[in-house]
Amino acid sequence: MNSMSSALLAQRIRAHALRMVHAAKASHIASALSIADILAVLYEPEQGLRVRPDAPHWSGRDRFLLSKGHACVAVYAALAERGFFPVDELQTYGRDFARLMNHVSHQVPGVEFSTGSLGHALPFGVGKLLAARLRGETWRCVVLLSDGELNEGSNWEALMFAAHHGLDRLTVVVDANGLQSLTTTTATLDMGDLAAKFSAFGARVSDVDGHDHAALHAALFAPARGRPTVVIARTTKGKGVSFMENQVAWHYRSPNDAQLAQALGEIADAGSSQGGEPPRGAGEATPRPGGTFHA
Repeated sequence: MNSMSSALLAQRIRAHALRMVHAAKASHIASALSIADILAVLYEPEQGLRVRPDAPHWSGRDRFLLSKGHACVAVYAALAERGFFPVDELQTYGRDFARLMNHVSHQVPGVEFSTGSLGHALPFGVGKLLAARLRGETWRCVVLLSDGELNEGSNWEALMFAAHHGLDRLTVVVDANGLQSLTTTTATLDMGDLAAKFSAFGARVSDVDGHDHAALHAALFAPARGRPTVVIARTTKGKGVSFMENQVAWHYRSPNDAQLAQALGEIADAGSSQGGEPPRGAGEATPRPGGTFHA
């Protein structure tokens, strides 16, 4: 696996996400930063998902569904870097009449399904996969959930259904960062041993460091004949920005100019320490474009 390529992509995803949330005075930046490495592995050009940026509706494509739709800036950034649409369009995030809405939207090339209310993407993906099997299609579906979202019973119903039907082209990734909107996941509703629960529901389970690209790739792309795969990705909310990491306040806060500059500097420094080139514009606060923004 070309780990440097995915590492650079993760770096660029984080830098784009920070600038987008800052410009739009939006929220959920910590939720986006925690999944940047997962997305970078999935969208790494050589060994990631089978997609065609120049033909986003190609029938043989693998499908990716972001169930935690509030973390959309990370997905938009990944898709732009892969060439689904121009990187410059990221500057329109959250503006009136823009395609890049504050929750992930299927109007954006490369986005399969609009999400906002939690607990919807996994049932949708399971249904699509069952239909694909009936049509003799062989594409895979990866659904990215938050750990807080596991409080939604629809996820467990969908997983039972997938296991019953042996949908082994389904991979569920749990962004297990331990925080929800207002406090920790255990304080909100303690889910106990997640690996044991998923196994009991019929899945093959991997429990990995959600920022280790090699471990993620091995878990995400390992064959699982006869049953779905669940990857519990242990992540840090706000990963890559020191003052955001593991801080529940950054579920809703937007960085000011000084915080943006510090955050972009830390992202750039981390990339330099890995021997990579900095993402475009890293370390520089992007001027806010004119227009009206949604909070």
